[in-house]
Amino acid sequence: MPVESGNSAAARQAKQKRKSHSLSIRRTNSTEQERPGGVRDMLEGQDNKLPLSLKSNLLELFGQIEREFENLYIENLELRREIESLNERLAGEGQAIDGGDLSKGALKTKASHSTSQLSQKLKTTYKASTSKIVSSFKATSSRAVCQLVKEYVGHRDGIWDLSVTRTQPLVLGTASAVNSIKFHPTEQMALTASGDQTAHIWRYMVQLPLPQPQADVSQVQGEDDVDFSDKDEADGDVDGMNECPTVRVATTTLKSHQGVVIAADWLVGGRQVVTASWDRAANLYDVETSELVHTLTGHDQELTHCCTHPTQRLVVTSSRDTTFRLWDFRDPSIHSVNVFQGHTDTVTSAVFTAGDNVVSGSDDRTVKVWDLKNMRSPIATIRTDSAVNRISVSSTQRIIALPHDNRQVRLFDMTGVRLARLPRSNRQGHRRMVCCSAWNEENQACNLFTCGFDRQAIGWNINIPALLQEK
Repeated sequence: MPVESGNSAAARQAKQKRKSHSLSIRRTNSTEQERPGGVRDMLEGQDNKLPLSLKSNLLELFGQIEREFENLYIENLELRREIESLNERLAGEGQAIDGGDLSKGALKTKASHSTSQLSQKLKTTYKASTSKIVSSFKATSSRAVCQLVKEYVGHRDGIWDLSVTRTQPLVLGTASAVNSIKFHPTEQMALTASGDQTAHIWRYMVQLPLPQPQADVSQVQGEDDVDFSDKDEADGDVDGMNECPTVRVATTTLKSHQGVVIAADWLVGGRQVVTASWDRAANLYDVETSELVHTLTGHDQELTHCCTHPTQRLVVTSSRDTTFRLWDFRDPSIHSVNVFQGHTDTVTSAVFTAGDNVVSGSDDRTVKVWDLKNMRSPIATIRTDSAVNRISVSSTQRIIALPHDNRQVRLFDMTGVRLARLPRSNRQGHRRMVCCSAWNEENQACNLFTCGFDRQAIGWNINIPALLQEK
């Protein structure tokens, strides 16, 4: 058993003795003359090892503090007396306190400056603290109605991206082992971006299945309604549930990047594609020849996303350097670029709308709406409580779908008014980070898709009231 030494025991006793004699500052009257001596006697009576110079400095500082408190206390008493006398005089004369006569009094002279500063500070603090709360309750009278339609399972890992074809037949594509997937605007072709520093173009043929008997339909619905824990156990039997056509050989392979290709998209017309990579560059390729047309450099850090305009030769790229860039290829002889610095953290995605707007989302928990005609400052800012991943904007209803790290998906209009939050519970909605969202304008029964790290994609029916559509 260890034995406490004599030195350590003495030190412990001295420490306990110092704790028992705590230093206290008492408020005294200004007429008391024995204050410095009393404090000095109290300090000297304690068993402390402070040097004399440090003791004197402490005494002087304590004295200054006490004098300041006394001055404030006396000034407070004088102000209180003046307020009471002024109230009594006004009450005796039967006048209302409207501020007309106060501008000539002594109270206005002494207190107007300090009270105005305090008032302004309180207003600023109040506005800053409530702006986030107020913005969440802008639209409460009529909101979007969201219903879960279908859950798509089968992946063994998180789903990074998803896309929907723009032509019939409607096909939903999900990217799990790759980073991005985008369908050709008119043909049955898909563009994928991969971590092996390449992008691939795939040609596929989709044939709609024949109608199944009612018994089989009910069986499929029962399998879709199983709990998440049951899905984990059934992952090994996914391949045996139904036989789907598989495309294993790519039509075209695009090789020029020196890092992970994180995203890719088709330019208008489908003859060229653009890719974004962790090598801090974006490449423009010719689809027919697979040749590199342009290398878009300028970002200081890894790229996170790229998107093309639906009707014009415009490309926007986002990066971890907190910026996104707009590349203009409308003039073949001039390829201009504009840099926009509106975020304070990684810009996870920036997408075009059907009009003249760009919507950017970031890890700084904000989404900003920009006007292409004047990109100096955003026309709307949406503040959220979680990082925002790959967003999408409805081309017809102009609604922004925000997938979050905290498993939520929220809907906003272009002015920043919150419309709805997609339902999420133990048996409905995403259970892990939501990575991407994609609108499906051709099917109103299931017009929004989301995917996440819970290895599933979900189809939603979003019903927007006519009142919100008019706005």
